Amino acid sequence: MLPYWLFFLLPAMLAIEGNPRWRLRRDGTRSVKIDASWFAVLIFLTVIIGWRYDVGGDWSNYFRFLYFAERLDYFSALFQDDPGYWILNVLAVRNGWGIAGVNAISGFFFAAGLVVFCRSLPRPWLALAVAMPYMVTVVAMGYTRQAVALGFAMMGLVALGRKNVFFFVLWVVIGATFHKSAVLLIPLAAFTIAKNRFFIGGLVLVTAGLAYEVLLSEAAAGLVATYQDENIASAGALIRLAMNVMPAALFMIYRKSFVMPEGEFKLWRLFSILALASFVAYFTLPMSTALDRMGLYLIPLQLVVFSHLPDVMGKFGRKNQSFVILIIGYYALVLFTWLVFANNSRWWIPYQIQFWQ
Repeated sequence: MLPYWLFFLLPAMLAIEGNPRWRLRRDGTRSVKIDASWFAVLIFLTVIIGWRYDVGGDWSNYFRFLYFAERLDYFSALFQDDPGYWILNVLAVRNGWGIAGVNAISGFFFAAGLVVFCRSLPRPWLALAVAMPYMVTVVAMGYTRQAVALGFAMMGLVALGRKNVFFFVLWVVIGATFHKSAVLLIPLAAFTIAKNRFFIGGLVLVTAGLAYEVLLSEAAAGLVATYQDENIASAGALIRLAMNVMPAALFMIYRKSFVMPEGEFKLWRLFSILALASFVAYFTLPMSTALDRMGLYLIPLQLVVFSHLPDVMGKFGRKNQSFVILIIGYYALVLFTWLVFANNSRWWIPYQIQFWQ
C-alpha cells in the first residue's frame, strides 16, 4: 500500500504549501502552459500508470487485445469497436512493445489530459491530490481504455469551458475511439452553450439516441456483461456515484461564490445536476453498471469544486490552508477506505512496476 500513499502525499504536500493561481487571461481563464514541474508530473504519471505490472482489475483482460491484434493490420483495426485502442495494440504488436507499450502510451494520453485539466484550475496541486485516490489509482490503473477516453475528455472540457466547441468535439471524438461511451459528453456538455429551447429539445433526443446506441446496444451489452462477470464495474457503483454528490451539492449551494468565467460556470453547473441525477437514478433504474461507467466522466467535477472550495469557504485571496488540509484529509480517508475495505482493491496490491513485459 505504501506506493499509493506516496503517490498521494507528494501533491498533497505541495497543495498545502502552494499558493493559488490568481493570474488570469483576458477571458478569465488560466493558462494551461506546462512548465518544468508539471512536465515532471506528466512523466511521473506516465511511468506509474504505464509501467505498472499485474495491477488493476482488468489486467488480464487487456492481453486479449494484443492476442487478436496479431491478426489485424492498421486498416482492419479501423473497423473494430474502439478503433483507437485496437490501432495502438497493432502498433505494439508490430514493434514488440507488449502490454507495457500499450499501457505506457495509454498512460501518457490520460496523464496529459489530467495535467492540462489541473493547470486550468486555481489550485492545480490540490486538484492533482484530489485525483490520485480514485481517478489515477482506480480508473487509470484499472480501466485503461476509459481512462484514455477520460484524458481526452478532460482536454475537451477545458476547451468547452473556454467556449471552444470545435476542440471540445475533436478531443471527445478522439477519446471515443478508445471507449465509445465518451461520445455521450458531446450532447450533454453542449447544453452549456445552447440558448434556444428547441435546440435543447433536439439535444435531449440526440442524447437519448446515443445513450441507447452506446449503453444498450448488443455490443455494449456484451461489454457490460464482461465487467459484471469480472465483478469489477458495479460493485462500488453507489459509493463512486456518492463521491460525485458531495462536490455537486457544494457547487449548487455555493454557486454564487465560485469565481469562474461564464462558460466554465455553466459547464460545471450542468455536471453538478448530472451528478445528482445519476445518484437518484441509481435507486430508480436497473442500470447501475452503466451509471457507474458514465459517472467516471463526472469525476472531473471533484477536481473543479475542491480546487475552488478553499477560496469559496475561506477568505478570497488567502492561502486558506485549513480548508486545503481538510480536503486533503477527506481524500486521505477515501484512499484508506478503498485500499482497506474495497472488495476489488486486492487486484491493486501490491503495486509493482516493470518496464518490459
